[in-house]
Amino acid sequence: MDIRRPDGSGARDPKNPHPHGKVPAIVDDGTLVFESSAIALYLTDKFPKNGIGPLPGDPKRGAYVSWLAYYCGVMEPAWITKFLNVETPRGRAGWVPVEETMEFTMKTLREGPYILGETFSAVDVLVGTTFAMFMGTPALAKDPVLEGYVNRVVGRPAYARAMARDNG
Repeated sequence: MDIRRPDGSGARDPKNPHPHGKVPAIVDDGTLVFESSAIALYLTDKFPKNGIGPLPGDPKRGAYVSWLAYYCGVMEPAWITKFLNVETPRGRAGWVPVEETMEFTMKTLREGPYILGETFSAVDVLVGTTFAMFMGTPALAKDPVLEGYVNRVVGRPAYARAMARDNG
């Protein structure tokens, strides 16, 4: 496997299993899983008792996998395009301008309190923590609906445990 360093140099970093030396990536029992949405799906399916991802057969499963794909396939490229100040190439891109993603997301959150309605899921981990990073910046204006959503996501005890573990 050709693993490059995150700094872009050609040196291989054997500690980072992502094929491009990026994050996130995990290795679980010898299985490499990379990219946020794939990791979320993998872990929620592997640990169903945690209840943060609808399993096959659950009526919310379609929305769940759609939002996981939407996060990485539409939302992330839309935000990067906006950040780089590049116009979305309509008709050629697989994503839309960030304003359209936010219109759809806001409509969903108004029906909330989470992306899947009353059910917190790994999609909220991805979307909510991303919004938490950018809330109040020029990229993401403060909004009562978004602030409430972000507060619900980052106010969860599991989030506090994860942050404590990351910070030492």
